[in-house]
Amino acid sequence: MSFQTSALILSWIAILLLALVVSGLVRQVHALTSGTAGRPGSVGLRPGAPAPGFRDLAPPSPATLVLLFLDSGCATCEQLLDEVAERAPRGDVALRVLYRNAAPAGAADVPVTVLGEQAELFDRYDAIATPFAVVVDATGRVRRSEPVGSRSALRHLLDGVDQVDQPSGGAPGPAVHQIQSGGAR
Repeated sequence: MSFQTSALILSWIAILLLALVVSGLVRQVHALTSGTAGRPGSVGLRPGAPAPGFRDLAPPSPATLVLLFLDSGCATCEQLLDEVAERAPRGDVALRVLYRNAAPAGAADVPVTVLGEQAELFDRYDAIATPFAVVVDATGRVRRSEPVGSRSALRHLLDGVDQVDQPSGGAPGPAVHQIQSGGAR
């Protein structure tokens, strides 16, 4: 076999392989644009589901409960903790900040209940990524369950809860301050 024949055969093989690769890429682009590609499943509990550990987490009086799942190694979580410190919920809303492991030292300055060592609740609420928020109504049912990736997203979530639960007259409720480990199970 001559050099020219060998080069021609190798060229045709390379062209066929390239055609297969291009057709695979075209199929993938088509699947992504038509929305048939697999999407990640939803995270968190579905609205209406009973809230795990509600009795241990809920305030003594009937109120809406906002659970904020944070991680001590997360920069966004630190920003959200600062947001909570600047603006504790008002009215008939209670906020609990939960950490999978020990709560960081900076959490001691936040005017809401902070609970460390809550890995079991992270699992039960399906909070696979932080920061994550769950809104629970006074009856112990999940109203919302979603990731909150910025201070403005947390503000929007708390504003929505405040608007629904703000009693007429709108006097802010007292702030609670404590750090616990273990606890709510």
